[in-house]
Amino acid sequence: MKKIIFLVGPTAVGKTAVSIYLSKLIDAEIISCDSMQVYKGMDIGTQKPTKYQLKKAPHHMINIIAPTRNFSVADFRKKALESIDKIIKKNKTPLFAGGTALYMKALIDGLFPSPKADKTLRAELKKEERKNPGILHKKLVKIDPKAAKLLHPNDTRRVVRALELYMQTNTPISELKKKTKGLKSKYKIKIFCMNRDRQKLYKDIEKRVDLMFKKGLVSECRRLKKKKLSMTAKQALGYRETFDYLDLKISLKEAKAFIKRNTRRFAKRQLSWFRNDNRIIWVNVDGKTPKEIAKIIKGNLELRT
Repeated sequence: MKKIIFLVGPTAVGKTAVSIYLSKLIDAEIISCDSMQVYKGMDIGTQKPTKYQLKKAPHHMINIIAPTRNFSVADFRKKALESIDKIIKKNKTPLFAGGTALYMKALIDGLFPSPKADKTLRAELKKEERKNPGILHKKLVKIDPKAAKLLHPNDTRRVVRALELYMQTNTPISELKKKTKGLKSKYKIKIFCMNRDRQKLYKDIEKRVDLMFKKGLVSECRRLKKKKLSMTAKQALGYRETFDYLDLKISLKEAKAFIKRNTRRFAKRQLSWFRNDNRIIWVNVDGKTPKEIAKIIKGNLELRT
């Protein structure tokens, strides 16, 4: 069976640099597993690889769609599968790098067949949530505790989808997912999750946010404000807060503080999700260079082949 490697971890842990070194060591091409790096023009806020990094190794699934268009998990899976085929035809290894756990799971475990979206039902559920924040997640806990455990109460979009599917099929989403087939049925999957001391990670997140503003996040958001961003593009961390600053709703200092706080919370949710997957091989990166980390992962691959 051909191998597919996943390099995951919380935001700001250093996945991009490690993936480039690792791609050289294992003769791989990199596929971004980031839900927002697919969007053109959303560069600074999504922390895309630099032009120099993109030249260092072949990358896929970056800058492939306009931010005015929605991009679903199913869309990502379809495009990613096409990238896998292209890479394997070159006799190279697909190396996914990114922190979007849901996309990783959709690829490895597959997506289940589901009814089309019911816009009226969705609108009713969202209205109910606005009137009574948190009520939908409480309903999901009663209907499908397994699914509820994996979804944050504030992740309204996915909570609504889980409830919508239950109301359409009378089957919990966690049961529907058992009927799926993904990459694991065809390929040998290895998942490595980079992690480090929590406080050091939070400090790196804060440094990264400060650097994003120095690089021109405000200017990037000013350009994006002229477009009608899709619902999925609007969910990118850092943009909503910067738009609020541009709309004079908050100060620049507040925007930075909110982005730092929200990114820390996001990193915590990412780690919680990854900890629930017992297939993952954990790699502590404290005190190690990207090159050293890549060598450790390569060594693990050789031992586990």
